[in-house]
Amino acid sequence: MVVQIFSLLLHSQNFSQSLIHYSMDLIKIAEQNLIPVKETPDFKAGDTVTVFYKIIEGNKEREQQYQGVVLQRKGSGATQTFTVRKISNGVGVERIFPLYSPKITKIEVNKRGVVRRARIFYLRNISGKAARIEEKIVKTSDKKAK
Repeated sequence: MVVQIFSLLLHSQNFSQSLIHYSMDLIKIAEQNLIPVKETPDFKAGDTVTVFYKIIEGNKEREQQYQGVVLQRKGSGATQTFTVRKISNGVGVERIFPLYSPKITKIEVNKRGVVRRARIFYLRNISGKAARIEEKIVKTSDKKAK
């Protein structure tokens, strides 16, 4: 009798969905507790950023910079990534960085760009002056402070 009731509960749709939600909650809790969260600047697609990251060559370790335009931010939580595009010797180079990678030492936002999309892949098809992104001008309120 107990086995039949348990099998009915197990095969019911509500029980299996609640079990799935419970396991997803456990994954989120483990992710929050085990992965250290670094403070990152607030940036979005269209911003020009400089990413400082560590490179290990043999037994030497050095820091390298990668400056370019953010094309997209993707994912959530500890698996969040962002794509940066730069022009190197006339060739477009894109690199995907994990946001919370231990190899990234810091991220600096150089310019804030004005774009209307979250993913600006149209930059791949244009070059030269057409590929420039308008800079967002931040107004300071000096007159209000007086």
